[in-house]
Amino acid sequence: MTGFRNYSAVDVPFDQRCNVIFGDNAQGKTNLLEAIVYLSCGKSPRARSDRELIGFDAQGARLCAQVHAREREFEMEAALYRGRRRSLTVNKVPVKSGAELSQVYNTVFFCPDDLYLIRQGAAARRKFLDTALCQLRPRYAAALAAYGRAYEQKTRILRDAEERPDLLAALPEFNAQLVRFGAVLIHYRHQFTLRLAEHAAAVHRACSGGREELEVRYATVSSVTDPGAPVEEIARQLQSHMDAHAQAERAVRLCLSGPHKDDLLVSIDGREAKQYASQGQTRTAALSLKLAEREIYHSAAGEYPVLLLDDVLSELDPRRQEFVLNRIAGGQVFITCCEDDRLAELLGGKVLHVHAGALV
Repeated sequence: MTGFRNYSAVDVPFDQRCNVIFGDNAQGKTNLLEAIVYLSCGKSPRARSDRELIGFDAQGARLCAQVHAREREFEMEAALYRGRRRSLTVNKVPVKSGAELSQVYNTVFFCPDDLYLIRQGAAARRKFLDTALCQLRPRYAAALAAYGRAYEQKTRILRDAEERPDLLAALPEFNAQLVRFGAVLIHYRHQFTLRLAEHAAAVHRACSGGREELEVRYATVSSVTDPGAPVEEIARQLQSHMDAHAQAERAVRLCLSGPHKDDLLVSIDGREAKQYASQGQTRTAALSLKLAEREIYHSAAGEYPVLLLDDVLSELDPRRQEFVLNRIAGGQVFITCCEDDRLAELLGGKVLHVHAGALV
């Protein structure tokens, strides 16, 4: 890494199994994990724009990694600039999007905020779905980006139409895009949720000692009676829902209809977790979702994703800590903590101390 966040220049090898990154707060532990995530998908789990990733005194940033994945060797590189478009390459060949990086290796990033995933708003759970699916399915990543652009354009038209009625002439085109790409999003989200529900239920059952049953369901636009239907049928039902809400959208100047309001509904023993579950139960449910995500990647790619645990263990009680540590065998793992608590010795890995953007 050069010029990335608080790292001026770092070149470090990692253990292929477990890496424990320890140091005081604000020294760069999370920044290191962020770099690993970025090279896997072209996005940061924390920043809204690439410019935030460039160090204060740097004009640009460069990330480069030697990766062994899918029984091959890869060289991944990302160059970020303040005044021009970024550059992404795999084995020195330019790639157009982060989705192409995801065809090399995947990551599961787990931070303390994710422990509140169940009790947060629907937007947090949609982000969870989108982050996972963008790595798994390039077509989904492209559809999500296109849907986002159409949604922004339609929102601007609805907002400004009273002062500029001529803008409404463009509305049918953006409605058509929202329907077309929205149907793709619903299709993939439904398929992913089916697998997520299966794996998460098994993980939660093991963590709770078989005392609790976790259920995960996908909730989308009410007119979509079967999200597992062909994409063309989903699109037809989305169009019907949009037509029915056209006047209401113009009245409130908001885009009311579409998968931008989707949610994951999580319940424990038949009761809605967001409303009725205890703090311990919601944390166990969140753990189950993240570990289930890891299992889905493993099933899809034939190898485990890189698992990044950013100070998560300190937020868990000893029983849940032990459960997580017992389930992360296989694949490469990075664990950040404030102190060297012998995790590397326990798991058979490497210890790296972070201080002011330096790794020792």
